[in-house]
Amino acid sequence: MITYHFRTIKDERLQTFPEPRPGVWADVVEPTPEELDALVIYFGLDRGILHDATDFFEVPRFERSGSAVYFFTRYLLDSDVEHVDTAPILLVVGESFVLTLTIAAAPFLASFREGSKHVITTQKTKLFLELMTTIADEYARELTQIRRGINRMRGQLRKIRNKNIERLVEYENVLNDIVDSLVPTSAWLSQVLTGNYLQLFKEDVALVEDLTIANNQLVGSSTSLLKAIQNIRAAHESILTSNLNVTIRMLQHSPFCSRFR
Repeated sequence: MITYHFRTIKDERLQTFPEPRPGVWADVVEPTPEELDALVIYFGLDRGILHDATDFFEVPRFERSGSAVYFFTRYLLDSDVEHVDTAPILLVVGESFVLTLTIAAAPFLASFREGSKHVITTQKTKLFLELMTTIADEYARELTQIRRGINRMRGQLRKIRNKNIERLVEYENVLNDIVDSLVPTSAWLSQVLTGNYLQLFKEDVALVEDLTIANNQLVGSSTSLLKAIQNIRAAHESILTSNLNVTIRMLQHSPFCSRFR
């Protein structure tokens, strides 16, 4: 599905149109091959790069083709009640448009569509940076939830059960996904700072710098939480081993075992 949003600095609200026009945000979700072909015709985009964005395992990167710059990153996607995953998103900044392409509904985009975020689609670089900042904010919120869960388990080591270990494994998967997403994203953000790929005004440079710092801090937090999980699992294994040794010693000295010596 393709939705064309449009708003200038003079407009009161975000509008939608059935066809593209200069200054639009093309909001693309679960596109069909025919819709990808239409985007190629409308905006002169690279069909191969658009197709890459439909691969769930696409990794963060960026490249330029023609007059457009293509930025791949990943955002948080709730797969079900218990599990959180990351999914790819392609952001394209062209001469007269911004395009986002996801293969599943991205919850964070709802705030842009519904007007909770003040979106000016004709300000391409600012819209791009607002989208990227919101993705980082979603990661930060998820890390806060994971940190709370880890701290609860760390305070109750002797009460950890199998379901807690399974949750720790889920946390590890999410944290590794976050690191794998943010490290390359931070790398291409540093390239954006050169000004060779996007037109950056002074305030835009500050936003990119802040976003890069925030992403690096998220990577650091994720790495720290991964270490905390490893420590909890190691401590839990030590407790289990100690309890097993105590049990074995008790059995060795019990009257029942002595009858079979």
